[in-house]
Amino acid sequence: MSKITSLISRHQITTEIQDIKQSLSVIKERSERYKFQVSQETSSRFEERRWHDPRIGSLFIEETEIVGFEDSRMEMVDWLVKGTKDPAVISVVGMGGLGKTTLAKHVFDSEKVKNHFDCRAFITVSQSYNVRGIFIDMIKQFCRETKDPVPKTLEEMNETPLISELRQYLEHKRYLIFFDDIWQEKFCHQVEFAMPKNTKSSRIIITTRMMHVAQCFKKSFLVHVHELKLLPQCEAWELFCKKAFRFELDGQCPAELKGISEEIVTKCGGLPLAIVAIGGLFSTKSKTVFEWRKVSQILNLELQRNVNLASLTEILSLSYDDLPYYLKPCILYFGIYPEDYSIHHNKLTRQWIAEGFVKSDGRRTLEQVADEYLTELIYRSLVQVSTVGFAGNVKCCQVHDILHDMIVSKAKDLSFCHFVEEGDDESATATTRVGISRRLSIDTISNIVLKRNIDTHIRAIHAFGKGGLLEPIMAQLSSKSRVLKVLNLEGTSLKHAPSDLGNLFHLRYLNLRSTKVRVLPKSIGKLQNLETLDIRYTLVHELPSEINKLKKLRHLLAFHRNYKTEYSLLGFTSGVVMKKGIKNLTSLQSLYYVEVDHGGIDLIQEMRMLRQLRKLALRNVRSEYGNAVCALLVELTSLQSLKVTVIHDDEFMDLNNISSLPQLRRLKLKARLDKMPNWISKLDCLVNLRLALCNLKDDPLRWLEKLPNLLQLSIWDKAYDGEILHFQSGGFPKLKELSLARLLRLNSIIIDMGALLSLEDFSIIKLPHLKKVSPGIKGLDNLKVLDFLNMPTEFVQSIDPEKGQDYWIINHVPLVSIRRWVGPELSDFDVRTIHSSSNQS
Repeated sequence: MSKITSLISRHQITTEIQDIKQSLSVIKERSERYKFQVSQETSSRFEERRWHDPRIGSLFIEETEIVGFEDSRMEMVDWLVKGTKDPAVISVVGMGGLGKTTLAKHVFDSEKVKNHFDCRAFITVSQSYNVRGIFIDMIKQFCRETKDPVPKTLEEMNETPLISELRQYLEHKRYLIFFDDIWQEKFCHQVEFAMPKNTKSSRIIITTRMMHVAQCFKKSFLVHVHELKLLPQCEAWELFCKKAFRFELDGQCPAELKGISEEIVTKCGGLPLAIVAIGGLFSTKSKTVFEWRKVSQILNLELQRNVNLASLTEILSLSYDDLPYYLKPCILYFGIYPEDYSIHHNKLTRQWIAEGFVKSDGRRTLEQVADEYLTELIYRSLVQVSTVGFAGNVKCCQVHDILHDMIVSKAKDLSFCHFVEEGDDESATATTRVGISRRLSIDTISNIVLKRNIDTHIRAIHAFGKGGLLEPIMAQLSSKSRVLKVLNLEGTSLKHAPSDLGNLFHLRYLNLRSTKVRVLPKSIGKLQNLETLDIRYTLVHELPSEINKLKKLRHLLAFHRNYKTEYSLLGFTSGVVMKKGIKNLTSLQSLYYVEVDHGGIDLIQEMRMLRQLRKLALRNVRSEYGNAVCALLVELTSLQSLKVTVIHDDEFMDLNNISSLPQLRRLKLKARLDKMPNWISKLDCLVNLRLALCNLKDDPLRWLEKLPNLLQLSIWDKAYDGEILHFQSGGFPKLKELSLARLLRLNSIIIDMGALLSLEDFSIIKLPHLKKVSPGIKGLDNLKVLDFLNMPTEFVQSIDPEKGQDYWIINHVPLVSIRRWVGPELSDFDVRTIHSSSNQS
């Protein structure tokens, strides 16, 4: 035992030493980047470089070179010259390289804006600024515009008299001030008192990469936030051609270069700075397919070394350099994933936690702190939200492709990660790079990877792609690696987990999702530090009893879904069998899905000890478990998501013995009920509700229509046994998504005026007795999508655009889909779409 203790201590010491080494490496890199301890003979050269700002070019772009800002420019001009007489702020926000300064400067310099204001000042703020210097510069610019004399003692004043001087000067003037490139929220508080709140329709423009900075003037001024977007493909193409063919070929792309040019524009991802820089690079190359293909293939390398692209990389790097220390490894983590990869936010934040990037503040869970980190990266315009949940929450996110290149470059320079890619060699240089890197990103499971020994100091391994055999790598890991924290093998071809998996003592995150693994070894019980186990979409059906030893486990995610056949309510999803002892998993926050017919009431009673649970899904529940389930839910006061599914479609559940679930946000009940439980109508936090098999005799809408925050409602599969659903005026004020499916007796849907005022998406699925569309749909002004699936022929004919007598009811909806399942797989549909008559015209 003493030897084991000694080994563990040695590993911990080794880990700490490696942490110190990485810190020293980062410090060294930072000192080189900022040129600390510059020798005297190189100082003059450094001074020359230090004053070159790569963003300066955005101030001198000709009008004819600007593409894609017409609507934004008109909107900003309107905000400046129209509207309130009180001072107002126009904030232009977006990632580096979007053209914020270019847009705002052209608006600032336009004749219409110039003539509207008595005096103007343009101030570049940037990351390091001097408030006193900014005030002096403002006064000088105002005096220059109005030809007033500059105060003689101006240079001797400190901040307070300068503020007084500015306020006195601007008090009776309509002023315009442009603060370009603000990085810190405190700047707003430092300068706001220098700008008097007169009633002359004065205006302030700011540009920033950070949403919280864009809104920082709100407590003192009216603020208009203009979030600048990436260019659409057509405008990106126009801008690229202007740069690449500006002085030849009449600005037109020759036919033989069109294909490769479109690939290059796609690579730029609508980022104007990237398009201008890369278009400028190609303008210097001979216009041949061979030359362009050659440069295109090494474009990532060119971004790092080509002088024509240096400003692009420098400008994007400014955002990274400005990050606080705790966010830098978080943004570097995006580089581990392939280009254009959209990452689920839960997956990403759990990996951050496993790596130790997220520190507890004692008040919130690590997951809550990690979510705040991600929000900050989004607000800093470094991370793009690629998928939004129905409640407005971030589901998936990614970084722009050009930014991804910069992140990968930094990750390599800092030895943050080593990338194993197709064609990677086993040279001494490659081995050296792996030797000091702490993470591996394996793009392809190639022979090179199989031959290479996995270094024992690697902390995280991420494998992508289905090729190759992973079992030899897993065997290496289990026998050699002792400090591995993250093992992400999602979607790979892995079939077997090694029997000695438990040797990975420090493992905190294990993702086997969508692999072909069938069995987890008993040694998994040795993974005492494991926090996340993701075996969704695997073939694992039964967990070994040893899993109950994992007292630090926070997320146990396990289910399988069958997409290969027609939809079956009870047969579509299967969970896992858990053994006695589940009560020991007291750190669990997420547990789904558990097949509770194995273990029954005893298993449910054990779950009462899992008081940290926030997400729980129970399957194969029997009638006799009703009281035990109610007693369990009373104990789980932190529960936010609950799914309960019975074992047979006629299985009755008594869920009335629950007083309240105060934090519940998502509820899915698939069980027969005698009536709607009273507590459901009291769920003030509920945003998502799905009912099925309930066999309710009374209209369930009376119980649900007053829920204040309900956004998504599904009434499916015999949930209601009546003939009429009546949506009354004022009901469901926030509901955005509504789905009615397989209600076998329903023949009428009544929607009063004033009901469902926020509804955007309405699905009607296989209602065999519904022959006519509800006239009340005509009054749903916010409806964007109507989806009909497997509806009767008479119903479909009634809404036909040419012959249907009820087409007038739906002709205002932008998109109507009529689908028919043709099998054999769940996704096999024959689809017909009808666009609104207003769109067609």
